[in-house]
Amino acid sequence: MAAGLKRDPIVILRIDGEDLLEFVNGSAYEAEMAFIFSHIESPDRSLHDHIIEALGKLTVEQGIPPTADSWVLSNIVEPALLSLDRSGLDKPVSQETFLEEFKVVALAVANRLKEQPVIVAHSENIFDGSGVKRLLSNKFELDKTLNSALETLPKDRNGKMSKEYLRVALDALAPSAGLPPLGAIEEMDKVIDEVFKMVNADEAKMVKEEEFKKVLTEILGSIMLQLEGSPISVSSNSVVHEPLDSSSTLLQPSSSETAP
Repeated sequence: MAAGLKRDPIVILRIDGEDLLEFVNGSAYEAEMAFIFSHIESPDRSLHDHIIEALGKLTVEQGIPPTADSWVLSNIVEPALLSLDRSGLDKPVSQETFLEEFKVVALAVANRLKEQPVIVAHSENIFDGSGVKRLLSNKFELDKTLNSALETLPKDRNGKMSKEYLRVALDALAPSAGLPPLGAIEEMDKVIDEVFKMVNADEAKMVKEEEFKKVLTEILGSIMLQLEGSPISVSSNSVVHEPLDSSSTLLQPSSSETAP
C-alpha cells in the first residue's frame, strides 16, 4: 500500500511499555476496550482469540507495536498470553471477563516491552485535497499532466476516447495531484467512486480528447472538494529489526512524546 503514497517524514518510536501502562491504568481504558469488544465479540471464538484480535486493534498511540509482525507476536504477545487464567479460556466470553483478562495480558505485554523495547517506524499521510488544488491552480502544469496521462490511452480513428478509461487516466496523474494509487486506500476509493457517479464518468461513451480532459478536470475538482471537507488520514507502522545508526536524531523515548 505504501507504494505511491506521499512520503511524509518518518518518526522513530521506542515502544517500551510506558504508554501501554498509562493507557491500561487510565480513565479511558474500559470505555475504549468495551467499544473494541462490541465489534469483535463472537460466541464461536475463545477468550484467547478475542484478546489477540483486540491487541491488533490497538496502535502505537496506546503503546502497542504492530502485532502482525512475527517477531512481536512470538516474543511479546504469545509469552504475555501465558498470563491468562487457563481455566477460563473455553468459557463463554462476557465483556466483564474480557476487560479483566485483557488487562492482565496488557500488563504482561508492558512488562515484556520494558525488557525488550520495540523500535517502530511511524509515518502519517493526510489527503486533504491540497495536492489537487495546487495542480488545478497551475494551468501549465495541469495541461502537461493531462497530456502525459492521455498519451498511452487508445483512441478511435476520429481521435475520440472512451470514458471507461477515465479511471486509468486518473491513476496516471494521481502522483502529480498528491493522491494515492487506485486500490491503495479503501476510504479514497470510496470518495472516487462517489465522484464518478456524480459525473456519470463510468458510462461507456466515446468523447473527443478535449471533452475527456474536461471531465477528468471536473473529477479532480470534485475529489478536491470532498477531501477539503473530510480529509483522509492514513498511518503506517513497521517494526525496525535492523540496529539504528547511533547518530540518529529521530529516536524518541516513547510514542506519547511524538504526538503534536
